[in-house]
Amino acid sequence: MQGRITKVLNMKPPEILSMLEEAAGTRMYEMKKESALKTLDKKQSKVAEIDRLLDQEILPALEKLRKERMQYMQWVNGNAELDRLKRFCIAYEFVQAEKIRDSAVNEVDQVRKEMAEVDKDTEKLKSEIQEMEKKISILTADKEAKLGGDMKALSEKVDILSRSLVKETSAMTNQEESLKTEKKAAEKIINNIEEIKMTKTERDAAVRKSEEGATDLKKRVEDLSKILEDSEREYQGVLAGKSSGNDEKCLEDQLRDAKAAVGLAESELKQLNTKIGHSEKELKEKKGQLLAKCDEAAAVENELNVRKKDLEAIRTAMGSISYEDGQMEALQKDRSATLEMIQKLKDEVRVLSGKLANVQFTYRDPIKNFDRSKVKGVVAKLIKVKDASTMTALEVAARGKLFNVVVDTEYTGKQLLEFGELRRRVTIIPLNKIQSHIVPQRVQQAAARLVGEKNAQLALLLVGYDDEVKNAMAYVFGSTFVCQSIDAAKEVAFNRDTSVPSVTLEGDIFQPSGLLTGGSRKGGGELLKQLHALAEAESELNIHQRRLSEIEGKIAALVPLQKKYVQLKSQLELKSYDLSLFESRAEQNEHHKLGELVKKIEEDLEEAKLRVKEKQLQHKNSTLIVSTLEKSIKENGNQRETRLKDLEKKIKLLKSDMQSALKQLKVHESEKEKIIMEKDAILQELVMLENQLAASETQIHTLTEELDKQQNKVSSIKQAYDQAESELNLSRSKLKECDTEISCITKEQQNLQQKLSDAAVERKKMENEVKRMEIEQKDFSLKVNKLLEKHGWIAAEKQLFGKSGTDYDFSAHDPSKSREELEKMQAQQSGLEKRVNKKNDKSKIKKVIEELDEKKKETLKLTWVKVNKDFGSIFSTLLPGTTAKLEAPEGCSFLDGLEVRVAFGSVWKQSLSELSGGQRSLLALSLILALLLFKPAPIYILDEVDAALDLSHTQNIGRMIKTHFPHSQFIVVSLKEGMFNNANVLFRTKFVDGVSTVTRTVASKQR
Repeated sequence: MQGRITKVLNMKPPEILSMLEEAAGTRMYEMKKESALKTLDKKQSKVAEIDRLLDQEILPALEKLRKERMQYMQWVNGNAELDRLKRFCIAYEFVQAEKIRDSAVNEVDQVRKEMAEVDKDTEKLKSEIQEMEKKISILTADKEAKLGGDMKALSEKVDILSRSLVKETSAMTNQEESLKTEKKAAEKIINNIEEIKMTKTERDAAVRKSEEGATDLKKRVEDLSKILEDSEREYQGVLAGKSSGNDEKCLEDQLRDAKAAVGLAESELKQLNTKIGHSEKELKEKKGQLLAKCDEAAAVENELNVRKKDLEAIRTAMGSISYEDGQMEALQKDRSATLEMIQKLKDEVRVLSGKLANVQFTYRDPIKNFDRSKVKGVVAKLIKVKDASTMTALEVAARGKLFNVVVDTEYTGKQLLEFGELRRRVTIIPLNKIQSHIVPQRVQQAAARLVGEKNAQLALLLVGYDDEVKNAMAYVFGSTFVCQSIDAAKEVAFNRDTSVPSVTLEGDIFQPSGLLTGGSRKGGGELLKQLHALAEAESELNIHQRRLSEIEGKIAALVPLQKKYVQLKSQLELKSYDLSLFESRAEQNEHHKLGELVKKIEEDLEEAKLRVKEKQLQHKNSTLIVSTLEKSIKENGNQRETRLKDLEKKIKLLKSDMQSALKQLKVHESEKEKIIMEKDAILQELVMLENQLAASETQIHTLTEELDKQQNKVSSIKQAYDQAESELNLSRSKLKECDTEISCITKEQQNLQQKLSDAAVERKKMENEVKRMEIEQKDFSLKVNKLLEKHGWIAAEKQLFGKSGTDYDFSAHDPSKSREELEKMQAQQSGLEKRVNKKNDKSKIKKVIEELDEKKKETLKLTWVKVNKDFGSIFSTLLPGTTAKLEAPEGCSFLDGLEVRVAFGSVWKQSLSELSGGQRSLLALSLILALLLFKPAPIYILDEVDAALDLSHTQNIGRMIKTHFPHSQFIVVSLKEGMFNNANVLFRTKFVDGVSTVTRTVASKQR
């Protein structure tokens, strides 16, 4: 009792007060009051919850249902109109198909009648042609009987000569081509020789440059050498009786040579005069023949000029077209590349837009003609980050304000909230009412002094924005510093002179109150990065779309030009080919050959006259030299001895000077040896090219000789051919009367043959037309039958088609406009159909549930079979000689439940209570592992599952894991040796000197 009294004295003040209240009877009041206040709070929270449900769920759901009802009514009305338009268009299509089918049958009959008439005319023409052929054969037989086989022999001879002439002419043409090719190769070698010579000249210049230091000395040596050589030559000449040392022969020999030259010039003059006379005579004869062929040449020349003018006109037309080959292909390639880039950018924009769905602000115009420029947009889309490294810090500094919506006034914000049908809750920033708290300039300067101007910057200064949203940006970013490091952020946040919230580049926040926020921030700054990437992608997309529009405009402008250019190009190729063929024929006519021959004779004649003048001048000069030499021989006798003595003295003096100069010149010889070696290599290459040129010239000479022989051969064949042809023409002139009659009959026969071919062409056209009509009639008959099969209402309402006052009045309604209305209505209905609730949701849901039930049954059955098989296998492994299974209770299906059955040997246990505790543990473990084996995991953790089992069962668990889970990893906690033996890696823990240690052991077969 004393202890209890003492307990009362030890009570706390509130407990003693509660005893007084109990005694006074006010305790019950306090309890009732607390209970009533709690009930009021509960009721108030319930009312708030009901209000929230009304605002957020029930009222939006009602509004949604109203919209769906309007859309459903619009869809139902549209279906009726769509059905009417469909029937009208189908009826018009059916009527048109029937008309075409019926008209095709009549047209086929008409064309077949015309074909029968054409066949009659054809038979008549054929009979007339046969009669004319009989007449021609009779006349021909009479002609051949009169003249015998002479005409045939001459004709065969002309044909043989003609073929031989063509063959030899072709061979001559090939030889000319080979000669031209060889000449081109020779020209190429000559060009290479010229290049080598230029290189040699360059090396000569280099040699001269290397000798600049010894120019004076070399010049002196050369002068001395030249003087010495001249003196020695003059000395030898005087000794030999020459007039000077430069003469190669003595005066008597020179006189004899000059007289021989006079005689030779006289004989050559006589030969040239004879040749000139013969050439003038031949030229006169050939010019007469050429004049006789002038008319034929003029006709050929006129036709050639006409063809050239046509070709030039086509080239002018092509030049006037502002189009070049490959221009369209290049534009098509650019267009494909641009389209590919646009598609890639669109995909990128779509992906980024999907990721930024929460930044998209969508609303409906709250009033009619609402000015959308009043809504500026979401803050995150109104800024542009200047430095990408500050994105995380800016996103943390702005926090949820990045998703706020900026508007011009609070009235606009009120309209959006009331009538804008917003899809999510938003915070609106009205620019005229928002109060921004920008960090004062004094505090900014203090922060710069504390940590440095670049280490702490106001967040507002790190973003770009338009001036019209300046107040909103100041509200979001104006009160926080972004710092380069944690130390700088601490200084700015906790210093008395600043005391401003600060954020590091990694997103750690320091509040002046002492609150710190930081740690791992996965994907920090991702929102601003994605917005930046989206803006860049949209900008690039606009650039490529503008480029695509420009390319398509160019392509559209070039299409007609390309078509015209291709047509003109085709015409140019045809005309060029025609002109080349005509020119080759013109070059083969006789007038052209005579012209070439006259030109050659004139050139030879002109050359002979020039040579006559040269020989006359040579004769005159030789006569003058003879008289001069005779005079010199007389004057040269008396002065010989005096000249010899003077020359000997001069030669001795020059040789001594020459030797001293040569000694000095040897010093400079080594300088030019290197360049001279290079020059020698160039000269060797030049010699090689000259040898090639000589070989080429030999080949050209051989080909020229062969060509001359071939030309002579062609000329002889041509003469024989002309002679045979003249004999044949003479024979033909005798048959002129007979041929005239035959030609008249032949001409008439050709006219009939032309009529016959025209009739055949006309009949072929009619056959093609009949085939086309039959195919058309068959197609439209098939179309009519298909329409009748597809639309059963056509047979019942067919009599109304096309009648006025009905729904099928084609005159009152334009079918083409009705078709356009139908396509437009179908597009509208397809859009509505996706949004309309068609009042059959319940049946659809039930149908889906039934389908899912069937799938569930199939899936459960497959799972049951697989788990049952693994369950029996695992249990028989853990407890050899036993088996286990899952089966449905008697009289039930597997969907009503499953029970576990165990058999030892062949005896099935009636109840699991017959099993021991260890056996039941193994059975439960087997079932769990069989369920896990259905969808294996990569790793399992077992914690002393063998604690209540004996050693043999523990070993069986280890073997079972190895057998049934080869692709999974097990971490097993165990204290029994039987489990250790089956482990791949074993970790043992034990105390060593009071410290827990771990040792790792790898099984021997794993090492």
